[in-house]
Amino acid sequence: MAHRTSPPFRGDHVGSLLRPERLRQARAEHKAGTIDDAERRAVEDDAIREVVAQQRDVGLQDATDGEFRRTSWHMDFIYSLEGVSQVEGESLHVQFRNEEGEYDYAPPAMRVDGKVALPGDGPIFGDAFSFLCDTVQDGITPKLTIPSPSMVHYRGGNSSIDESAYPDMGEFWTDLTAAYSEQAKRVHTLGCRYLQLDDTSLAYINDPAQRAHIESIGGDPDHLHEQYIANINRALADKPDDLAITTHLCRGNNQSMWAAEGGYDFVAEALFGDLNVDGFFLEYDDERSGTFEPLRFVPKGKQVVLGLVTTKRPQLEDKDMLKRRIEEASQYVDVDQLCISGQCGFSSTEEGNKLTIDDQLAKLRLIVEVADEVWG
Repeated sequence: MAHRTSPPFRGDHVGSLLRPERLRQARAEHKAGTIDDAERRAVEDDAIREVVAQQRDVGLQDATDGEFRRTSWHMDFIYSLEGVSQVEGESLHVQFRNEEGEYDYAPPAMRVDGKVALPGDGPIFGDAFSFLCDTVQDGITPKLTIPSPSMVHYRGGNSSIDESAYPDMGEFWTDLTAAYSEQAKRVHTLGCRYLQLDDTSLAYINDPAQRAHIESIGGDPDHLHEQYIANINRALADKPDDLAITTHLCRGNNQSMWAAEGGYDFVAEALFGDLNVDGFFLEYDDERSGTFEPLRFVPKGKQVVLGLVTTKRPQLEDKDMLKRRIEEASQYVDVDQLCISGQCGFSSTEEGNKLTIDDQLAKLRLIVEVADEVWG
C-alpha cells in the first residue's frame, strides 16, 4: 500500500503554519505605516521560501505558503469578493474556549451589500499562489486553501445579506457558487491541482449550541448542512477533471482555543454520501471530536484524512497511539481510504497556536513517519 500519487496524501497537513517573528514584525510595521508594500512583501517572500523548504525537508508531498500573506484563514478571501464589505462594530461574538476557560472573541464581520462576483480577471490569491508554484521544487504539489462558500453565509445567516442586493436568496447562492466555480477554473489555469475548501460550519452544526445559534438568527438548523452541501456541489459541478478538491472541517482554531464540540454524527450521512470532494480532513485529536463511527457513511473512492495530531498543544503524540487510532478508524472505512494529518492548521490567525516552530516541524515529521510506517 504505497504513497498516494494524488491528493490528499498519506501524510498531509491542513495548510496554515506558524509565522516567524520577523514576518509578524514586518506585517505589524506595514500596518503602522513604517514600511511600504514592497518591503513587507520581500519579508513575506523570504519567509515563504523558508517554510516551503521546511515542508519538503520533513518529507511532505505537498506544500502551502503557510497562509503567510493573510491576517485570517477565511476573511482575506471573503473580503476580496465583489459585493462583500467589512463591517465595524458588529455585536456578533464567538465563544472560544480551552482548558483554562472561555474567551469572548469578536471576529471580523461582513455584509453582502452588492452582487457577489469574483473581481477582475484573475483568481483571489492568484499572485500568492503563483509565487508558491515558482517556489516549490519538482515532486512537491502546491496546495491552495480557501474558505468554502458556506463561510460567506454561516456566521450572519440571511440577516447579513442586504435585501436590496438579494431580495431572493436563491440568487445569492447562484452568484456565490458561480464565483467559486470561476475561482476554481482560474487557479487551475495558474497550475493548481490541489484546492482545499475550509469549512468550519459543517463541523459546528454538530454542536447543539451552534444549532441554537442558527435558529436564533432565523436559520433552519435541521437542514442548513444539506443546503451548504448542495451549494458546494454546484460550485464544483464543472471543475477541471484533474483538480483534486478536499474539504477541512474543524470546530474553531484560534490561538489554541476552539469554539464548538461534538462528533460528526449529525452531518455524517449527508456530508460523506453527498459532498462531491475527493477527501475530508477531519479533526480527531481529542474526545471533543466524537467517535470514528460516522465514518461508516464514507463511500468507496473518497479519502478521509484523520486529524490525529493536535496543532493546539506542543506535546508530541505517541506513534503507537496514532497507529492504534488509525486501526480503530479502519473498522469503519477501509484503511486504504485513510490518511493522517494535523487536526487543523497551526496558525488560522496571524497570532498562531501556542507552540513553537520547532514543535510544529516535529509534528509534521511525525505525521510523515507514521504515514510511511502504516502505508509503506
